[in-house]
Amino acid sequence: MHVSERIERKKALLVSLRHPFRHHHPVDKTSPVHRLIVPVSGGEGDRRLLEVVEKIASHENVDITIIYVVEVLQSMPLDAELPREIARGEQVLLQAEATAGACVTGRKSAIRTELLQARSAGAAIVDEAIEHGAHAIVLGATVRKKFGRPSTGETLNYVLLNAPCEVIVIRHAQPGWTGSVMESL
Repeated sequence: MHVSERIERKKALLVSLRHPFRHHHPVDKTSPVHRLIVPVSGGEGDRRLLEVVEKIASHENVDITIIYVVEVLQSMPLDAELPREIARGEQVLLQAEATAGACVTGRKSAIRTELLQARSAGAAIVDEAIEHGAHAIVLGATVRKKFGRPSTGETLNYVLLNAPCEVIVIRHAQPGWTGSVMESL
């Protein structure tokens, strides 16, 4: 495939993933399937992520892979037994799968969940996107202070720099924000 053909395919894909936010039309089940990777953490932001995924799924034919990453310290073996963290991850994935199930009505096979153990959540997310041939990664971000400066964290930075696909970032509202502009999205 020539470079120009790859660029045109990528442009078409980017437009098609942005399309749900611009137009309202029913999902055509014969349209191409868009593969989304959705990392969850069990925090309050997961609900908002899944709402955005639901909006995309209501307008596009999607396969959703919801992932939870248990980060393993360098001082431990990568396959270390971490029962408490694994149990939490399984619970978070069950809840996320139930929430996402509503957005792919009649296509239960369109949702997969994966519990991963890795040294770095960012690397695990990018690896999953590559492995599944994802068209987009939909992830949340929170701005926190690190060394007195605003930071979104290492995971988001790694994903933005290394993802082979489009990355849709949902930055969670600052504490105390009461605006409802995004409720319609």
